[in-house]
Amino acid sequence: MGNLLNGVSFKEPTTVEDCDSTWETDSGGEEEQGDEDEEAEKDGEDSGAEEQGSEVTDGSQNDSNALEQNIKPKRSFYAARDLYKYRHQYPQNFKDLRCQNDLCNLRFYMNKIPFKPDGVYIEDILNKWKSDYDKLEHNHTYIQWLFPLREQGLNFYAKELTSYEIEEFKKTKEATKRFIMAYKIMLDFFGLKLVDKIGNVSRAANWQDRFQHLNESQHNYLRITRILKSLGELGYEHFKPPLVKVFLQESIVENTIPNMKQSALEYFVYTIKIRRERRRLLRYACLYYQPPEHFIWGPPTKQKAQQCKSVKTTTTSNRSLKKTVTKI
Repeated sequence: MGNLLNGVSFKEPTTVEDCDSTWETDSGGEEEQGDEDEEAEKDGEDSGAEEQGSEVTDGSQNDSNALEQNIKPKRSFYAARDLYKYRHQYPQNFKDLRCQNDLCNLRFYMNKIPFKPDGVYIEDILNKWKSDYDKLEHNHTYIQWLFPLREQGLNFYAKELTSYEIEEFKKTKEATKRFIMAYKIMLDFFGLKLVDKIGNVSRAANWQDRFQHLNESQHNYLRITRILKSLGELGYEHFKPPLVKVFLQESIVENTIPNMKQSALEYFVYTIKIRRERRRLLRYACLYYQPPEHFIWGPPTKQKAQQCKSVKTTTTSNRSLKKTVTKI
């Protein structure tokens, strides 16, 4: 084991900035920004949509929206640290190197053992649970087995993945085929569908009802984060950006799932291991985020420049107005 750990250096991050290297290799992003501007023109959507509140009188809702817009969001250190460890292969977790589990996650996907504690086999889930939205919503023990991770979840019967098991899983066609089927079931539960083999997703026929449910049942955001992590662990990192892009579009641009906005930016984006992909998604979100001065996910230099420009424009406008009043 000593040889395996030689050269491994890990410093526990203590701030959000320590956890977020998204913009470290950014060279200005002019080309990427141009691509996003082109996408924005194609979308053709107004970014001024307000977040939906509870059912109140118009005046109260306006006051509530105004108050909400005045509260600048803050980055969550817990979220940033959690995703930092995930993106860096859990650098403090060396249990993986000392002992292997019994490949229970792979054996579950091979339909050899049921998931615990319910005693249900993967084939039963794939054949009988699809479109059973009540079961998928209210059962809280299956998700750890369908989308295993190298970290312990709430179901203590589920075992953590190991590096060896991950490699064996990737080589087993029967397991990977069922994994994609499980992913499709969850997409349908969220109101989405997989449209091609490279991971692109779009709205499903049931999207209106499912988006409304997703907006109200926010514990599903934890499930989405887990699914994204598991996709990356089991060889489907390329599936993640299209899914995150759809959730950013629906929560920020279309305003169909407004309650998801914070989770999409704090968690979903940062499950993506490729910095360039994170930057692309954050630039897209920045185009539509309201109010724009509350967009705290970078890029830092651009953010400062925008703030300075905004202050300069306001100052110039005030001076012009003062001159006009003086002349009158």
